[in-house]
Amino acid sequence: MTTTDMKNLGLSERFVTKSGLYTGLFIGRVISQYKDLYKVVTEKGELTAEISGKFRFDVRNLSDYPAVGDFVMIDRTDDTGGNAIIHHVLTRKSAFIRKAAGTANEEQIVAANIDTVFICMSLNNDFNLRRVERYLGIAWDSGAIPVIVLTKSDLCEGLPQKLSELDAVACGVDVLVTSSKSEDGYLSVQTYLGSGKTIAFIGSSGVGKSTLVNRIIGKNALETRQIGKNDKGRHTTTRRELIMIPSGGVVIDTPGMRELGLESADLSKTFADIDELATKCKFYDCTHTNEPNCAVQKAINDGLLSVDRLANYVKLKKEAKYEGLNSKQIETEKFTAMFAEVGGMKNARKFIKERNKNRQGF
Repeated sequence: MTTTDMKNLGLSERFVTKSGLYTGLFIGRVISQYKDLYKVVTEKGELTAEISGKFRFDVRNLSDYPAVGDFVMIDRTDDTGGNAIIHHVLTRKSAFIRKAAGTANEEQIVAANIDTVFICMSLNNDFNLRRVERYLGIAWDSGAIPVIVLTKSDLCEGLPQKLSELDAVACGVDVLVTSSKSEDGYLSVQTYLGSGKTIAFIGSSGVGKSTLVNRIIGKNALETRQIGKNDKGRHTTTRRELIMIPSGGVVIDTPGMRELGLESADLSKTFADIDELATKCKFYDCTHTNEPNCAVQKAINDGLLSVDRLANYVKLKKEAKYEGLNSKQIETEKFTAMFAEVGGMKNARKFIKERNKNRQGF
C-alpha cells in the first residue's frame, strides 16, 4: 500500500504527529480482531499482530486494549518474522463503548476513530422516537457526528408525519430517507463518504444496515437475512471489521445495538431543548414534576414538548447513572437519591437506626 492509501484509511496529520513520538515503530490501523490477535493494515499491506507483554502488563482497563479502528504503533510492516507486536494505541478521537461481558462495570471499546455514525431505523415497525433518543445519546458521547438514516421507505405510509415527529427529537441532526428497493435509494448517504473518512452504522437488528453497507462497498461482503413482518431477527453481523469503500474512505461494521448500553451517553445534546427549558425554571434543582413556575411543565402544557420525551429523558438519565453497577450498588444509589433531602445516606442510616430503636421500645 502507499501513503495515499493510508490517508484514505483515515491517517490524518493528527495521528501522523502522534506517531512521531515513537521512534523505531510503524503506524498501522486495526481492521479486525479475533480474540487476542489483530489484523493491522500498514502502508505496505496487512499483517497479523498481538500486543506486547509490557503492554499487557501496563494496561489498566479493558478499554485500553486495541479495538477495530484504532491507530497503533507496531514493530514491523511485514509478517515474515512472525506476528507484529503492538506497543502503543494512539489517542482516539472517538470511541463507542459497551459494558464488557462478565464484568460489573468495566468498559470495552467496540470501535474507534469514527467520523460519522449513521443511526439506522426502518420506517415500518422499528420506528420509535424513544429509541432514536437513546441512540443519539450514545452517538454524541462517542465523539462521532450522528446522522439518522430511515430505511425501508417503500414500506412506509405517512412519511411526512413521521419526519415531523422525528424533527422534534433530532435537534439539528441530519435525517436521510433510503430504500433498498430503489437503485438510487442510498445515494443520500454517499454525500457523507470520501477519502480519509470513517463511517459506521448502528441500529436495531434487521433494519437494513448490512444492505446499506453492501450497496456502499458494491458487493455482498456482509451476510443479510430476511426477517419477519415484526422486524425482529437475529443479528446479521457477528464480527466487527473495517472495510474499504471503493469511492474512498472506510466503513466499520458493528453488530446490533444490543451490545451498546448507556455506559456513556451525552444526553445534553440529545435533549438540548429540555436542558434549555430547565434554565428557565424557578428552582435550579427542579425535578419538572410539580414545582411552581416549572418551564418544562409549561412547555408540555403549551404543546411544545411531549410528555413521552420528558419521561424518556428522566429514564435515560437514571439508566446511564445505574449502568454497570451491581444490585447492591444500585440500591445504594437509589437510597442516596431518596434521602438526598435529609443529608444523604449517612443521615438516612441514622434515621433508620433511630426509627428501629424507637420501634423496639414499644
